[in-house]
Amino acid sequence: TRNFIGVLTTVNCSATVAKRVAAAFENGGLDDHPNVDGVVALVHGTGCGMATKGEGFDVLQRILWGYLRHPNFAGVLLIGLGCEAAQIRFLLEAYGIKATDTFQYMTIQSTGGTRATIEEGVKRVKAMLPKANQAKRETVSAEHLSLCLQCGGSDGYSGITATPALAAAADLLVRHGGTAILSETPEIYGAEHLLTRRAVDRRIGEKLIDRIKWWEDYTSRNGGEMNNNPSPGNKDGGLTTILEKSLGASAKGGTTNLVDVYKYAEPITAKGFVFMDSPGYDPVSATGQVASGGNIICFTTGRGSAFGFKPVPSIKLATNTAMYQKLSEDMDIDCGEVLSKGVPVPEMGQRIFDLILRVASGEQSKSEELGYGDNEFTPWQIGATM
Repeated sequence: TRNFIGVLTTVNCSATVAKRVAAAFENGGLDDHPNVDGVVALVHGTGCGMATKGEGFDVLQRILWGYLRHPNFAGVLLIGLGCEAAQIRFLLEAYGIKATDTFQYMTIQSTGGTRATIEEGVKRVKAMLPKANQAKRETVSAEHLSLCLQCGGSDGYSGITATPALAAAADLLVRHGGTAILSETPEIYGAEHLLTRRAVDRRIGEKLIDRIKWWEDYTSRNGGEMNNNPSPGNKDGGLTTILEKSLGASAKGGTTNLVDVYKYAEPITAKGFVFMDSPGYDPVSATGQVASGGNIICFTTGRGSAFGFKPVPSIKLATNTAMYQKLSEDMDIDCGEVLSKGVPVPEMGQRIFDLILRVASGEQSKSEELGYGDNEFTPWQIGATM
């Protein structure tokens, strides 16, 4: 759906170098390569001070592997410091990855410091550009779309306008052979029975319940609880309990069968409606969905979330007309018209589906026009920081 070159990092220590490599291609740096949508640095705050075995390390490796192979990246440069826990060689060995003309890796320590690494990084990205620019759009089936379902900054209208409309669009995509990915496990808590009853067999339903039990243990051992109240913004928007939010959030999944359940950032291979375990925090959830193979995002919001996510386009759906009018430069569709103008939910779902197809075909979403998407990459940090 997009054609980027990514500059990724194994550790926070190489973030500055990665950003400066990408910055070298701003302000006309890609004028000779019009089919390349950009060079984006995706950096994060982890990669060291962590155990090299266990859930936290496995999650980071799955995320990096997912982005290295993502179809929206024509090429990837992976940059490390050299002494971090998340060694590049560990990732290469775990997934059998080798350097190619479109995948390169380097460390600051072995390359000769900050300036030398930036210069070498720019050189390697430049070498990828001619091949990346050969990519051209062609018409294909919607079965190739993997739609990431997200919601944030919810209000009392979410469950009766935007989320059922998005559900209708998700159903349309599934009927065309595509994939719809529901996530944010804490935000389906209390409504999980609405999903398990749609599971294609008992095993799939139990996989979802296993993730719920994992979350109950995870929050308990960190002094929290699943059955808590929504955020202050959700309360201001009219929600009173997490169960109200969960009912609206789970509705995004539409009405088709639940065909599989995945751990965070696991490669999604099934077609149809699936669930991927994740936190409710939108950037973390979307990071996992994209690592799993998602290539377009629909984000419902009642408060007005500011969100984009390179290398994947994000479409924002307003739940009420008043907010849409106030933040019209940020919102793509006013789903509030279900109430303010009496637009039937199936018709609004068709509008969303049509926009998904247009944006997947190259039309820019509002967040892309505003330049969002460079800062939202946020791997889920599980476990102790040591």
